[in-house]
Amino acid sequence: MDTISQLIRTVLADQFGLDQSVELSRPDSQFGDYSTNVALQLAKPLQKNPREIAEVVASKLRENPIFSAITIAGPGFINLRLHAAYIADELNHAWSQTYGENTDGAGKTVIVEYPSPNMAKPYSVGHLRPGNQGWAVKRLMEATGWHVITDNHLGDYGAPFGIWVVGFLEFSSEAALEKDGVYELGRVYIQTKKALKEEKERGESVLADEVQAWLLKLEQGDHQAKAYSERFNALSLAHIHAVMARLHISTDYELGEAFFAPRGKAAVQTLLTSGIATQNADGSIIVPLDEYGFDVPLLVQKSNGAALYATTDLATILYREETWHPDRVIYAVGSEQQFYFSQLFAMAKKLGIQTELYHLWFGFIDQLNEDGTREKMSSRRGVVLMEELLDQADAKAREIVGGRDISDDDIKKVALGAIKFSDFAADRRTNILFDWNSIFALTGFSGPYIQYAAVRVNKILHDNEVAQTDISAYAYETEKSLLLKLTDYPDVVRLAARELEPHKVATYLYELARELNRYYETTRVSDAEPIEKAARLQVLEKVRHIFGHGLSLLGIEIPSQM
Repeated sequence: MDTISQLIRTVLADQFGLDQSVELSRPDSQFGDYSTNVALQLAKPLQKNPREIAEVVASKLRENPIFSAITIAGPGFINLRLHAAYIADELNHAWSQTYGENTDGAGKTVIVEYPSPNMAKPYSVGHLRPGNQGWAVKRLMEATGWHVITDNHLGDYGAPFGIWVVGFLEFSSEAALEKDGVYELGRVYIQTKKALKEEKERGESVLADEVQAWLLKLEQGDHQAKAYSERFNALSLAHIHAVMARLHISTDYELGEAFFAPRGKAAVQTLLTSGIATQNADGSIIVPLDEYGFDVPLLVQKSNGAALYATTDLATILYREETWHPDRVIYAVGSEQQFYFSQLFAMAKKLGIQTELYHLWFGFIDQLNEDGTREKMSSRRGVVLMEELLDQADAKAREIVGGRDISDDDIKKVALGAIKFSDFAADRRTNILFDWNSIFALTGFSGPYIQYAAVRVNKILHDNEVAQTDISAYAYETEKSLLLKLTDYPDVVRLAARELEPHKVATYLYELARELNRYYETTRVSDAEPIEKAARLQVLEKVRHIFGHGLSLLGIEIPSQM
């Protein structure tokens, strides 16, 4: 596309004396391979009829042998068709083992924060999207030249600890904790939260006072409190690591809220001294953000001196600035936190932070009710624990492969691929519908559909050696649609990275798989004539690369067989 754009720019410079940027689009195949509306854009500046401009451009372009046809549609759209052999040659010249990648972010550092679970509860489906979206954005940043640092900002501080201890002492036992580990901690956390709510409704505060007392003990370095904290955190962290390993995601750092809480309190005092923050009559500390359009100030410390999310997030921003000097920080956190992050980022601007802070938010995971309506997936119905979800996905994948001799490793790749790909079914800002039948479908927009296409390509290449045959005379007309789709890939990666939209890669891979299946319907490969076979296998080698590269951006592996 860059080559063709430059050809058109040259014509515009020669014929009209203009240095005009030219954008190309991919129209419906019945109109051409590429299209441009540059004639419409230039009609006003040149004071000419756009059709007249288009005729001049088309006339000069027809002199170039790379075009098989050039037509003008409507008031001045220029539609271009290329010879398939030219597309193949250009693709070969551009090809490398890093095809699809670029250096847009070279010399820049980005921090991507994910999945950041609450350690007080077992890893839930609620952290499926932060992990998937965060990992995919991390991979997109790497593919576009950024230096990437990843951080799992653990929820390991504050009220959850107090609730854990009180819940353990009131509603659990050593035997139960030994038996069920983090799931017992999750159970007592939920039970204690319910008891606290009921207590508050009665106008009492016995349990609430105990929770605060344990928090204070921990802050003061009490030996017993520290022992509970270390024990509970170790159980939870081991569980989080195990689930992340099953999801095939990881991070470079795990600097949680506990790490930043003392730094946050010190930072709040600095803000108070400098006048950026103010203290209310009740002792709480706020940062007014009126100049950024917020009527509600950001609360950065409670009246009792306890830290909040804003306290630790303030310290996190400052720590990252001092330690890594990032150009951008991306927070993979759900849509319900949009207002909070807009306040947090406004506070950062007030502090003079120049780093781009970006909230990578996404919609909920919905489930279908019996009456056909949708609602957010919850514990009232369906699977909410991530390990249970992955176990059920493995079982579904086994159903798909039936009694065929497929390895456990491949089954897990299909299962995880189905789960992950469903997360990229649409723009991340939309809610996604979790439906077992659709996400495991072998036709349509699904992970297994893409994986099967990749497995099929790999098998053909495995069974057929690419011969060193002279294919310079091959016309590639049968492969033209497939070649055009391959040339789109670098722009898809660039756009997905620029807009932080991994679903664009997923959509492209689905379209590539569909194009490949159409190709198989009309084209012989294994038993084709030598020249045709060699050329077609070389094209399929490129398809294999893009399937592997594109799926890896989404954190999905290709099974050896399905």
